[in-house]
Formats: sequence, structure tokens, C-alpha cells
Amino acid sequence: MKNFRHHGNNIPVPAPAGGVLSGEGVVVGSLFGIASGDAAEGATVNIALIGTFELKKTSAQAWTIGAKVYWDAANKVATTTASGNSLIGVAVEQAANPSATGLVRLNGSF
Repeated sequence: MKNFRHHGNNIPVPAPAGGVLSGEGVVVGSLFGIASGDAAEGATVNIALIGTFELKKTSAQAWTIGAKVYWDAANKVATTTASGNSLIGVAVEQAANPSATGLVRLNGSF
């Protein structure tokens, strides 16, 4: 195909306000991904849109396999609370209450 550019699993975007550290969640419009490196605000950073990542989570939640996972932009954590948050993927293993992280398979967008 003449119009194919790339698979789109990783894309370059401008880093958000305050910059970003490698492994942190990045929101750009309706895109959600994980930063592949550190970047200052406005600098280009590649984000992974697809894949399974260990993310910081709301500690006081127990996750089940297949549970919908949302991004809490205010606290920069993954959560199973839908209200006020954006769907980013699904849990791919159980996470205890309490626990600091959970495994999430990303959707790539909200």
C-alpha cells in the first residue's frame, strides 16, 4: 500500500504540561499511551499505545482479570472507577487491595 506509514503502536506526541518521565501515562486529546522516555513540556516524546504495562493504581482497589481500567488524570493513576475518568484498557491479572500497581492491556485511546 502506498499510503501505509507505520503500525501505530508507538507514536510521537508533544509532552504535556510539566513534562513527562519514562513509564508515565500521557494524555493527548483522546490518545492515551505510556512515555518511552523523559521529555520536557512541549518536546517530542514517543508513547506506546498498545501493550501490557504495569501502572500505578488506586491502592484501595482490588482488580479482577478483565476489569475495565480507567485513567484518573488528576492523580495520574489507573483505576476501576469509571466516573470522571477515561477508559484506557483492561486488567490482565488480579491486583490486591491494597496494592500500588496493576497490569493493564492498553486500548490506545479513550
